[in-house]
Amino acid sequence: MIETPSTRTENNEIELIVGNSNSNFSGVTSTMLQVLPHQRKHMNLRVMGKHHLPDPSLAMSFWQVAKMCRKPLSDGRYRVFQARRVDEMIQALLLKHLFRAKIKIVFSSAAQRRRAGFTKWLTDKMDAVIAMCKASASYLHKAPDAIIYHGIDVNAYQPPADKQQQWQALNILPDHAIKAKRGIAILGRVRKQKGVHLFVEGCIRVLDKYPDYTAVVVGAISTSNQEFVDELKAKIEQAGLADRIVFAGEQNFADIPKIFSSLSLVAALSDNEGFGLTILEAMSSEAAVLASQAGAWPEVVRPGVDGYIVPINDLDAVTEKLDVMLSDQEQLDAMGKAGRQRIIEHYTVEREAKELCDFFKSLM
Repeated sequence: MIETPSTRTENNEIELIVGNSNSNFSGVTSTMLQVLPHQRKHMNLRVMGKHHLPDPSLAMSFWQVAKMCRKPLSDGRYRVFQARRVDEMIQALLLKHLFRAKIKIVFSSAAQRRRAGFTKWLTDKMDAVIAMCKASASYLHKAPDAIIYHGIDVNAYQPPADKQQQWQALNILPDHAIKAKRGIAILGRVRKQKGVHLFVEGCIRVLDKYPDYTAVVVGAISTSNQEFVDELKAKIEQAGLADRIVFAGEQNFADIPKIFSSLSLVAALSDNEGFGLTILEAMSSEAAVLASQAGAWPEVVRPGVDGYIVPINDLDAVTEKLDVMLSDQEQLDAMGKAGRQRIIEHYTVEREAKELCDFFKSLM
């Protein structure tokens, strides 16, 4: 019989427990789900929590984990518990100290903000801490034990044979929109913190010069952000660009790779990010990128090669770089191709999974 990750997990002892405590789908959830199947190639694992798992058989409850981890592995090694959230650190500590679970706890930290005292205390109780980039490492009160960058699935996020044809075939625009030859977009939850207003207002300033492009805002609009969106739509209407700067709304998660692959330029202009997979996904899809100095983006994007980095909340800088990028279509395409190569060489999910599992095994 050919041994698969599933049969290995069934036939051998479980080595890794992955925390999965949040029922809401978040960026942390997305990174966990992307790396999980590749971690299974290196370690037998289970997930504590059933939320969003494509394979429900991987799920274990807190009590099942507590029972399983009363004893170490048969060869004496301790299992590893990977926590990505504060409540997962708490769960792991309860398992270890209240239920005497034989585990090593590793906290994977992507956030870029100063921690509260309680979070610092929890972090100090970990057996090891991993930062997901140099920027997130700088916000920890102690140096991490390792820095392991996130990666993405370059097979899921890949360029089409013909980007312009892919854009024309995309069916996400509202009826009133004009589908120009090429598309540019910002993706994610539609709110001010994500810099959506910077993208929209930058497009208002430059798009008249570039009739070959339609600008799209892709993402869910909550009730609390509807007024913000209405104000942006009024500005677009006043500029006479209501058919070329459009809101496409929330799209099916399964369709996101197809959307990325159709775009010539992707903007990500957040005030802050944990890591920010959007830019990696765009680059892997051969889209040039325009990103703010948030998350890991300044560490990933090479200015003038893959795209540009702009200061946070700087509309003039956004406008200037949009103008530069849209003015030279050949260079824009070259940036997309360079970005794809950079992701393949440095930011694949296979590389992330192997580095994580190698680190976990070193603790066991």
